[in-house]
Amino acid sequence: MVLAILWLMLSGLFDNMLILGLGAASVASVLYIAHRMDVIDHEGHPIHLGWRAVAYWPWLLWEILKANLDVAKIIISPRMNIQPHIFVVNASQSSELGHVIYANSITLTPGTVTVDVEDGVMSVHALTQDAADGVKTGEMDDKVTAFEGGDEGKS
Repeated sequence: MVLAILWLMLSGLFDNMLILGLGAASVASVLYIAHRMDVIDHEGHPIHLGWRAVAYWPWLLWEILKANLDVAKIIISPRMNIQPHIFVVNASQSSELGHVIYANSITLTPGTVTVDVEDGVMSVHALTQDAADGVKTGEMDDKVTAFEGGDEGKS
């Protein structure tokens, strides 16, 4: 890194693509070395989930969009057809990180909020019965378990 900075200063070449490329190479080398040294805490810095996130995030964004539209329909409706209630759902993830991702995914989806998490059991508040049924199907649980690195379809 020091040599790259020295070379940039002496050459006077400050092309944006070159600087971005050197930055990306620096980040990649640090990540590779840190992974080989096993100094990355898998709970605090879940870098090992990086490639699985590419599949999970678009799915989660789609679920958030669908839930947003459902909640918007409820709000716009003159009857405000809601049936708020709390229910319990079991999480099939094997780590605390998996439980946190699942709880946050539920909370990020409008119409549902994770109220409590204890030993893989989550208390969830749902605005409607449809929102509760969406969580109870276990699709999100399966997706988060696959994202975490387990087998999909445990629930």
